[in-house]
Amino acid sequence: MNWRFSAGALLGLALIAQPVIHSPAKVPVTPAARAAHQRLLPLEGGRNFRDLGGYRTADGRTVKWGLLFRSGSMVDLTAGDLGYLNKLGIRTICDYREHNERKAEPTPWAEGTGPAVFADDYDGMSIGLMPKDMSKITPEAAAKMMATSYPMMLKTFAPQYKRMFAQLLAGQAPLAFNCSAGKDRTGVSAALLLTALGVPRETVIQDYLLTNQYLPAALAKAKTRPSEATGKAFMALPPAVQAAFMKADRAYIEAAFKALDAHRGGAMGYLKDEMGLDKPRIAKLRALYLD
Repeated sequence: MNWRFSAGALLGLALIAQPVIHSPAKVPVTPAARAAHQRLLPLEGGRNFRDLGGYRTADGRTVKWGLLFRSGSMVDLTAGDLGYLNKLGIRTICDYREHNERKAEPTPWAEGTGPAVFADDYDGMSIGLMPKDMSKITPEAAAKMMATSYPMMLKTFAPQYKRMFAQLLAGQAPLAFNCSAGKDRTGVSAALLLTALGVPRETVIQDYLLTNQYLPAALAKAKTRPSEATGKAFMALPPAVQAAFMKADRAYIEAAFKALDAHRGGAMGYLKDEMGLDKPRIAKLRALYLD
């Protein structure tokens, strides 16, 4: 059997998996802050929906709680969840999913209510990474594909990431950004944001790896939606191949960092050249979102 997958479809494999763990993760903050805040939001239908607050920067400041959020698809948010998020005052959502993903799992706020949602229509991110015959793919090849896709996201999604920063600089927060799993496109976005705020790289990587706690690949089969062709094809792959696609692997996000380091001026050079974040804008971003 020949299965044709776009990179976008594989980056959206959370359409068939949802986390059920809703306990706070361990974060490097004081006991008092830990008592007042938690990493994963207490949502009934959230998918990897978490607060980026509490992380310490290299110069000793702290990312403010309650302003910056990363998430997967929001389709399963309940009425109670929406009420909770509305109380948090979320004003802006940057949705990195392509049109078909958004159509299959729409954001649940009623039209004309809730946050302003920014999204682009694109072609499923068909960027030539995937072989025509997925039936013969090995776990090693799947992992290599994922690692290769992360540097490409820095180019493919640069306009959307830049728009997120523009919204943040305009003070349009609390802001949430998401894809389907809250892992790949969202993971790169979070890495850029935390790096811009001055959070050390190892902390950024550990935040990325938290997806393995909240979006375990073992739950994928139990949450399959058989009506979705991509989901059915994916579930026919060997479990080890599924795991390679679904997990947050340190090598994947490090591939993105390697590409950033190779940019003229490194990560900060990329943020300046591609995101428009010169020194004054970096200073403003940090003034807005750091304590």
